[in-house]
Amino acid sequence: MQGGHDLGGKQGLGLINPEPEPIEPVFHYDWERRVFALTLATGMLGEWNIDQSRFARERQHPAAYLNNSYYENWYEGTCRLLLENKLISKNELESGRAEGAVSLSLRVPSKKDAIKILSSGGPTRMDVGTQPKFNIGDSVYVRKKFTDGHTRVPAYVQGCIGEIVMHHGGHVFPDTNVTGNRKGEHLYSVRFGEDSLWGSNEDKNELYIDLWEPYLELK
Repeated sequence: MQGGHDLGGKQGLGLINPEPEPIEPVFHYDWERRVFALTLATGMLGEWNIDQSRFARERQHPAAYLNNSYYENWYEGTCRLLLENKLISKNELESGRAEGAVSLSLRVPSKKDAIKILSSGGPTRMDVGTQPKFNIGDSVYVRKKFTDGHTRVPAYVQGCIGEIVMHHGGHVFPDTNVTGNRKGEHLYSVRFGEDSLWGSNEDKNELYIDLWEPYLELK
């Protein structure tokens, strides 16, 4: 976003007042560092993908999600995934002690493999097999309530009108990837004026959001 517009969270929560990035520490507490490492280490087991990891955090009770700090939500999501995938039991989680042997079928990377995974990431570009529906300059409408599951379309942009400014090609679609169905959809950069997003009379600021094709309709 360009300009000095204050972007808030959900309705009634007030403005966001972030720490200036140059002085904000990566971790505020040592336990956050450990939760970050735990999340990465368990993710390398290959039992879930990044969208399933995000959805595990989102599936908390809304009050708990909003009350938790950033890394508390990471912790809750990781615990949920470990339990749902039967990698630990509830007793093990509560006691902090392992019961039984570790499954030999798990993909446990070596230190060398872990460094390679962290440095290379997971490519998301995919061949879609269809032509893009939208062209640069097209006016598009963002569909409301696209799914009740995991999605990467922000709630505040749903129902708004924007303009296609870039086509990124085909990329993994999060809404289906969360179910294990890894398929690609066309991804676009869409420009929104603050009049469209917040009903401002002064369209001085712009917000650019990357949105997948199924989220959009030609206006």
